[in-house]
Amino acid sequence: QMQLVESGGGSVQAGESLRLSCAASGRTFSSYAVGWFRQAPGKGREFVARISSNGGVTNYGDSAKGRFTISRDNAKNTVYLQMNSLNPEDTAVYYCAAGRPPQTVADMTTYDYWGQGTQVTVSS
Repeated sequence: QMQLVESGGGSVQAGESLRLSCAASGRTFSSYAVGWFRQAPGKGREFVARISSNGGVTNYGDSAKGRFTISRDNAKNTVYLQMNSLNPEDTAVYYCAAGRPPQTVADMTTYDYWGQGTQVTVSS
């Protein structure tokens, strides 16, 4: 089993930044790719970003490109999501998830473990 715990969410003004963290415990974290997804009220869960197990490959959803950066520190069993230039449309619960290959980047069913989520609220 692997446990994932997100942190770093909060309430900010439009244009500000937040850094989310996803801390893992349990199984060998460094062998898992990690993705971030988000779910806004009344909407489905949306792919935000993914990083490969060794950090060499990153992928971003359209809403994140150019504003968000995903990174990881396997020595700390932690993945980060740096979010800049936030706007109200970024308001959502953000979840991290871990999965092993083979994997489809934005397909939630290919991730095995999920955190409980952290709330991000952006006001105008």
